[in-house]
Amino acid sequence: MKTRTVTLGGGCFWCTEAIFKNTKGVITVKSGYSGGFIKNPPYREICTGRTGHAEVIQITYNSEIISFEELITLHLLTHNPTRLNAQGADKGTQYRSIIFFNNQTEKDIIHKIIQILQEQFDKPIVTEIKKFEVFYEAEERHQNYYFQNTDAPYCQAIISPKLAKFKKNFSNYFKN
Repeated sequence: MKTRTVTLGGGCFWCTEAIFKNTKGVITVKSGYSGGFIKNPPYREICTGRTGHAEVIQITYNSEIISFEELITLHLLTHNPTRLNAQGADKGTQYRSIIFFNNQTEKDIIHKIIQILQEQFDKPIVTEIKKFEVFYEAEERHQNYYFQNTDAPYCQAIISPKLAKFKKNFSNYFKN
C-alpha cells in the first residue's frame, strides 16, 4: 500500500471530514487547523478568525486506490470554491477554501485541476493554494464529529444532505 497525505479546507471541518471518511481509498481523516501563524491554537481562538488558520482536514490515503488528482477534484466539487472566506452560513477566514501542497508537482496538479474545473462554475474559483507547513490536530470532540453526533440538528440540517449529495453524485467514490 502506498500512503500519502493531503491537507484541505472547505469550510467547516465537520462537513469535509464526513465526506472524505466515506471516500474509497481514504485511510484516515483528522480535523484540525493550518495556514495561520499561531502555534497550537485552540478552537475558541480559531472561531475568532484572528489566528490566520483555516479549519482543515488532513487525509491519509492509499494512492493505489485514489489519486491526488481525484481527491483534489472531489474537494473542489463538494464545497463552493467560489466563495471567499465563507461556506454556507459560516463566514470568516477560518472557513476559506484552501489546498495545501507538499511539492511543486502537487502545486502544478492543483492549478491544472482548477483550470479544468473552472468552466463548471459561474464565478472564479478563489481557493487558496499554499505550501504545507504545519497541521495542528483539533480537539478530540471535533474528531469523527458527524458519526458521533448524527442526530444533532447541525448534522441533520447541513452534513447529512451534503453526504447524500456526495453519495448520489460520486457513487463510484463512496465507501459502501
